[in-house]
Amino acid sequence: MPYDYYTSAIQKQSPFYDERPEASDISLLVIHNISLPPGEFGGDYIEDLFSGTLDPNAHPFFKEIAHLKVSAHCVIRRNGEVEQYVPFCKRAWHAGLSSFQGRNRCNDFAIGIEMEGTDTTPFTGEQYASLVALTNEIITHYPAITLGRIVGHCDIAFGRKTDPGEAFNWCLFRQSISQGTAK
Repeated sequence: MPYDYYTSAIQKQSPFYDERPEASDISLLVIHNISLPPGEFGGDYIEDLFSGTLDPNAHPFFKEIAHLKVSAHCVIRRNGEVEQYVPFCKRAWHAGLSSFQGRNRCNDFAIGIEMEGTDTTPFTGEQYASLVALTNEIITHYPAITLGRIVGHCDIAFGRKTDPGEAFNWCLFRQSISQGTAK
């Protein structure tokens, strides 16, 4: 039986997903960051973007992105709250043009998690704790996702994307996965 939903998440719905070419081929976890408007946290703009209801007139930046059809499986808010937009067994539209170990179209085989933040703003302890719990749950159900197959968006869209950014503490995150908790 497929593992679709993280029970600790608030379930939201994005229309921006489809079937994976091979449902059993989930073997990559991609960490992103997002803030809307850029550098601002809180509010409903991320949900609006992922649901296709972002008002292009609500902020000048939104005129550039309101037409996009994007989603992620989960978003982790600054307070550690996890929102899930797409079932894990489905293909979310988060990676765009991407390649991992010579294989293109990472959305086909990846789960995408967005951390509410920026490349240069430190993420919160609550976010790391939620990310570790979510990651441990995911790798329990998708054992092909190993530590070496947990990457940043920057690693699969090299030169095009920079997230999760220099503020993301990979050392803490990887150690916490191994130990099962984040401090």
